[in-house]
Amino acid sequence: MRIKMSWAAVFRLRQYVKASLWIMPMAGLVLGFVLAQWAVTAHSSDWTPSGWRYSATTASGVLSAIVGAMIALLGFVVTIGVLVIQQATGTLSPRYMRLWYRDRLQKAVLATFTGTFAFAFSLLRSIETHSVPDLGVTLAGGAVAVSLLLLLVYLNRFTHNLRPVAIADLVGRMGEEVFEHMAGSVRSSAPHPGEPAEALGGKTVVRATRGGAVQALHTAGLSAVAARHDCVFTVPHVIGDYVPRGAVLVEIRGGTSVPDHRQLTGLIALGPERTIEQDPAFALRVLVDIAIRALSPAVNDPTTGVQVLNHIDSFLTAVGRSPLPGRYVLADADGRPRLVLRGREWEDYLQLAVSEIRDYGATSLQICRRLRALLDGLLDSLPPVHHPAVRAEIGLLDAAVERAFPDPARRSLARTADSQGVGGRSRTGP
Repeated sequence: MRIKMSWAAVFRLRQYVKASLWIMPMAGLVLGFVLAQWAVTAHSSDWTPSGWRYSATTASGVLSAIVGAMIALLGFVVTIGVLVIQQATGTLSPRYMRLWYRDRLQKAVLATFTGTFAFAFSLLRSIETHSVPDLGVTLAGGAVAVSLLLLLVYLNRFTHNLRPVAIADLVGRMGEEVFEHMAGSVRSSAPHPGEPAEALGGKTVVRATRGGAVQALHTAGLSAVAARHDCVFTVPHVIGDYVPRGAVLVEIRGGTSVPDHRQLTGLIALGPERTIEQDPAFALRVLVDIAIRALSPAVNDPTTGVQVLNHIDSFLTAVGRSPLPGRYVLADADGRPRLVLRGREWEDYLQLAVSEIRDYGATSLQICRRLRALLDGLLDSLPPVHHPAVRAEIGLLDAAVERAFPDPARRSLARTADSQGVGGRSRTGP
């Protein structure tokens, strides 16, 4: 019997594979055993160069050393992973771990180590007094060299990339890329001018059969189903919202027939937590988490908060320049509206970006000055439609400074915009 998985189940499976730290190492283990059998077979054909000949004692010693070294290196990498988890949950953001698990270099290192271990161990079992897999021993030595090179690259990368500012740069760029991709998809699926955005007729609702955060939508699949039944679907939730079991997941308006509810729920992926695939605000959430942890009394590192604000500034500028509404209408292949989605307004992104940082950093001169520079820069670079929201945030920042700095001189200093927080080129705010 053929079992067909829904799109949501496939999406969750892909998420599991991306975050898994055992699938690639297991593949490396299997590949190591397979290559070892090939090396033994190739040795039996007796084409090995004369310089690649080893005695049984030498080959056993070399392979035994490789097996022990690979086990030790695996333990070393696992120890680094534990330290990363401790740092991420303690000084960065637990949400960042969902992105760190996906690092391909780490998986490649683990797969190379397990593959080299399996290769050497399999060859070790095939050594006899008068039969030594010379080609395999030489290849095992080459695999060790590759493993050491990858280890050095791994250490260099994580030594530099575990700094909060490096993580902020990575997460910020990921968020901007996801936003640009989503914005492009919305523009390319816009309905033809003059088409009504809502279908006439009664409303039917599809309720969630399980609870979870909305991780992703298969917009093309939803539009195709709506076109097949000549109706319009409305998803009343923003990607990232938590939907409890039994809540309305999709609203159906109009139509010549009733779509299969199980098919619709299979086109909306729900999971235990948010993902970044279709949720650029999740990247902004991680950035804000890093900043407010740096501003906590236990850490007290406002300079890190200023560095994170640099990347938040870039993200907000990219979002503000994109003329997307808070409600998206997507069309089918004929240009007729088929899918209505809720989107985040510009004010939602701005509030998420600055509210908590302003509250936790109100007593920091650096944070107040950098926030002022950020908001002034948005007024200069964004279209006038966004200016009221920015001015409202400037008013809230002024009120926070008024409460935190009773001394007039320090209050005036805190209200001076500075792109470096303290020490950059400053100008007095309004």
